[in-house]
Amino acid sequence: MIGDVTSSALHTALNGLAQRQRVTADNIANLQTPGFLAGRVDFEAGLRGALAAGATPTDSTGTVRRSVEPTRLDGNNVNLDAETVIATETGLRYQLALGALDGKYTVMRTALRTQ
Repeated sequence: MIGDVTSSALHTALNGLAQRQRVTADNIANLQTPGFLAGRVDFEAGLRGALAAGATPTDSTGTVRRSVEPTRLDGNNVNLDAETVIATETGLRYQLALGALDGKYTVMRTALRTQ
């Protein structure tokens, strides 16, 4: 039960979201760095593919790619507004996945107590 597909998917999602949060923080930290290109993390495609194939998702990290958004005159393309939205959305998704995992463990604890 602990190593089931749902738990694995939630752990993979939590790891991918944590990685996205780190990359977003790095983007914000380099807001004024000339030539810096914002990073973007994609883990959903791999997770979706594993689930569609019926495989148990692994904790492999997401793919970090540099943004192809237009740059400013200094060659930097970090947009603080966009990064703030990404950070907020990522935090909310992390809380949601953590709540789902907590709910799963709560069911397990309840089942163990009744025996």
